Amino acid sequence: MSIFSRDSILQSIHDQDKIWDIVIIGGGATGLGAAVDAASRGLSTLLLEQADFAKGTSSRATKLVHGGVRYLAQGDIGLVREALHERGLLLKNAPHLVKNESFIIPNYSWFDGVFYTIGLTIYDLLAGKLGFGRAKHISKKETVSRLPGIEEKGLHGGVVYHDGQFDDSRLAINLAQTALEQGASVLNYFKVTGLIKDGNHKIAGVNAIDTDTGLSYRLKAKTVINATGVFVDDVLKMDVPDKKPLVRPSQGVHLVFDRKFMPGEDAIMIPKTEDGRVLFVVPWHNKLLVGTTDTPIDEHSLEPVALDAEIDFILRTAAKYLKKVPARADVLSVFAGLRPLAAPQDDSSKTKEISRSHKLIVSKSNLITITGGKWTTYRKMGEDTIDKAIEVGKLPANLCHTACLAIHGSRPNPDRSNHMYVYGDDIEKVLALANGDDDWKNPVHPDDEYTKGEVIWSVRYEMARTVEDILARRTRVLFLNARLAIAMAPEVARLMAGELNKDAQWEKEQTEAFNKVAGNYILAGRIKS
Repeated sequence: MSIFSRDSILQSIHDQDKIWDIVIIGGGATGLGAAVDAASRGLSTLLLEQADFAKGTSSRATKLVHGGVRYLAQGDIGLVREALHERGLLLKNAPHLVKNESFIIPNYSWFDGVFYTIGLTIYDLLAGKLGFGRAKHISKKETVSRLPGIEEKGLHGGVVYHDGQFDDSRLAINLAQTALEQGASVLNYFKVTGLIKDGNHKIAGVNAIDTDTGLSYRLKAKTVINATGVFVDDVLKMDVPDKKPLVRPSQGVHLVFDRKFMPGEDAIMIPKTEDGRVLFVVPWHNKLLVGTTDTPIDEHSLEPVALDAEIDFILRTAAKYLKKVPARADVLSVFAGLRPLAAPQDDSSKTKEISRSHKLIVSKSNLITITGGKWTTYRKMGEDTIDKAIEVGKLPANLCHTACLAIHGSRPNPDRSNHMYVYGDDIEKVLALANGDDDWKNPVHPDDEYTKGEVIWSVRYEMARTVEDILARRTRVLFLNARLAIAMAPEVARLMAGELNKDAQWEKEQTEAFNKVAGNYILAGRIKS
């Protein structure tokens, strides 16, 4: 039985008298990073995720592995240096998913050219030996050549710098696989419903329910880590019901367009928008990703919905920089994600000015909570969290190994012209799987390259349980073209049903559930509120 099969993983928690060294609540970037770290140190580790891995914020990023130019402008040198170091490590450890991307800041004044060249030179120097390339000023002619589609009126030139680009949910899946390979147990669709405490009111484990089967579990642990992102307050209230909120969600929205609006290979960074936010225009999986916004939100959700004001802001800003002005009808997909920012001390605090540094908190009950941070620093967050867990739980103090630990699938210099490059070292295995059924070599839909065999692979080896898991996070079709994803859903449901021993009613329910979610990703025809 494969270590990636749900039945195999469930066997590891069958003995409910077992006391785990570490139980991690949350299967996003932070939780998965902590699980890899803990397991690689030889600690018995269990991770539980209420939905799918990276279902929340961790699949909805701007797809950048970066130090954060905006944080440099805010003077947060420590955060930038740490993130640039982690960016370099991630390129080494997951080269199949992370790549060096060139960004151009178009300059519409002489001063901007000088200012950003100096600032980004400092940015590069902070990266040290793990730098991606030096910043330089380029002429108007070269800027137009490299950014076909850029607005030329008033353009003086550009500044080129380098940062990282990646596929966020694919990295999350590979981290889950890495954790399993290191000896951890990780389960999606496993919801923690309460905390167990001993006679001294200290955390001693969790109560959880397998939402696939409805079975309940009482799982004992020496330490429990709350790594639930925007949901950290829900877990904190299990510990202390009247606990004051620790985070305030901030929503980021992205729009996806056809590459015809900017067909070059360079990304654009727009450092000054009308309200001070940074906007990126990034080539991603043969589409163009434009975002993000930064809007305070009062409530958190697994499926946040883009606000019309955010959509209009992105369209309005993009129109100032692109000759071909994108309209609402041109949007192939729109998606929103929530960032777990520290709750402001007063109403005057602006989310875009709140530091993205991560924070570790240990409650009186010894519940460990990690919040803040960003994808780029997930590994360091995991290291710091497990260091704290070792201290709190008096666990064996083994050293961290993740700085040089290759992530599952790691393969240098992938052929990115092949859509299957995201599988890295698993490509040949995915192709071989299709040898068992010629139909599996065929695409799920004639308008997409994704094959039926890849659906089977994701169920067998990537822990996919629903149609949404496949179309949103194992492949990124929902995020790239929502209408196409809806067209693919029935066939994906059919293929999954065969693997999971489900009936026609399950197929129907899965397709309907996916279509309901996908409706929020379609902008064309949506009535403005």
